[in-house]
Amino acid sequence: MPEGLTYDARQDVFFLSSLNRRKIVRINFKDAETDFVPSQRDHLLPVLGIRVNPVDGTVWAASWSEDAGKSELLHFDASGKLLDRYAPNDNESHGFNDLVIRKNGEVVLTDSVSNRIYRFTTSAQVFAAVPVYRQVSAPNGIALADDDHQIFVADDFGIVRVDLDKGTSRDLIRSPGSTLAGVDGLYWHKGSLIAIQNGIGSPRVAAFRLSPDATRVDHTTVLENRSAFTATPTTGAIRGDNFYFMANSQGDNLNGDKVVDKMKLERVRIGVLSLP
Repeated sequence: MPEGLTYDARQDVFFLSSLNRRKIVRINFKDAETDFVPSQRDHLLPVLGIRVNPVDGTVWAASWSEDAGKSELLHFDASGKLLDRYAPNDNESHGFNDLVIRKNGEVVLTDSVSNRIYRFTTSAQVFAAVPVYRQVSAPNGIALADDDHQIFVADDFGIVRVDLDKGTSRDLIRSPGSTLAGVDGLYWHKGSLIAIQNGIGSPRVAAFRLSPDATRVDHTTVLENRSAFTATPTTGAIRGDNFYFMANSQGDNLNGDKVVDKMKLERVRIGVLSLP
């Protein structure tokens, strides 16, 4: 049950998170995949979004048990050793989903249950809610622009652009005839947002070319749609000008934290697309 996927350019490796096995796998291009964080070792919740801090090579991951309504933000060193785990200090239910890491080490993550976006630093160890001009609904994918202060957050209805330094926010304006709804994985690439849209009826992968001020979509290019190779794509990672994505997440075979039918499990497929 794969969920998160991220790429570490320094090592030329991918990291893939598992919902069912509650572990993280390391994948390179030379030999077979290995367990970066073995199953059961740290008694993790199901692991979702995952990112590598390019400054120190440490790995951050969001974890979330739907059955328990609990979430933790996990921090591992470059060898896979658990450095620390952080959970909100309140009585609310939480669903940490995806995250990005700023250059100063701050983590910004989405919470699909509390319908919030949080900022977190190891120094403060507080999950501070990011103000947004409207209520977001089940925020999911999140992308950080190259300027390190603009984030783009996908929810049920579209994509919200937030300036973390100025504290301003606004919905991204879609291009005519297209939609920004139903996005799961979301990634920044050379002035475009690469999105996996699995909540619009027919899943697709699209590239949204943004205007110079990043307030609207000037052009939409559909990269993947209705092929036999994909079935419920979810998240991905960018390596150079190629987009690697989870082509068969098998999320429809989950009920809460549990696999419904183990006989229907398939080998994990990772698709590769050339980016415009």
